[in-house]
Amino acid sequence: MQDLFSALTLADIHQPLIRNIVSLRVSQDLFDDLSDDPEAWRSAQALEMHTKPGLYQSTQPVIDRPFEQAEWENAIAYPFKHTSVSRYSDGGFGVWYGADTIETSVYETVHHWKNRLLDDAGYTQAGIVMERKVYQVQCDGLLIDLRPMIANHPAITHASDYTLTHQIGSKLYREGHPGLVTASARVANGEVYALFNAKVLSHPAMVCHLTYTTTEAGVDVEREVGVNFMQL
Repeated sequence: MQDLFSALTLADIHQPLIRNIVSLRVSQDLFDDLSDDPEAWRSAQALEMHTKPGLYQSTQPVIDRPFEQAEWENAIAYPFKHTSVSRYSDGGFGVWYGADTIETSVYETVHHWKNRLLDDAGYTQAGIVMERKVYQVQCDGLLIDLRPMIANHPAITHASDYTLTHQIGSKLYREGHPGLVTASARVANGEVYALFNAKVLSHPAMVCHLTYTTTEAGVDVEREVGVNFMQL
């Protein structure tokens, strides 16, 4: 790996990235399975709001709005607080993943949802639905550029072996680098970004909702309900 790091270059990134996460299109009422009476739902909601500690309390309530904090938590903060094993992390630290386009984000997330979650669990039938939300997040940072290294180190974009990328991610995280940019392992000409520091991310804004549905041939993706957006 020493020859890889001795020839690395930097990419000065100042652009919006796409973040594609699990999220419902329409919020679900948490109490509708307890009673058929809407008045009972409202009473249960009121009790929850009265007894549940708040997640966000602004010191400047006229300036800061809670929904802005919610957007930040959903689009930026979550993977840094809830770590998991991924291409560039062995699970010991959080990594935020973004893509250059919505299409690239779809290829990346469909692969992990279908091939690494559903298929591994034995859920191979058609008709399984997953709803998602797409954010645009500004990135301003000097990132390690792995794109020129892929020809000599194809394991960077290996479909399933993360041995090398775990070593890369651990080294960059330990040494305090904000993140990296590389080619997508799931679609030609796509680019993905792995960020180790939330400070280079800002201004999250929702772009759209997506719905993934498994079919006999693969996965259908809708952006507008009932209108095909992509087929994988």
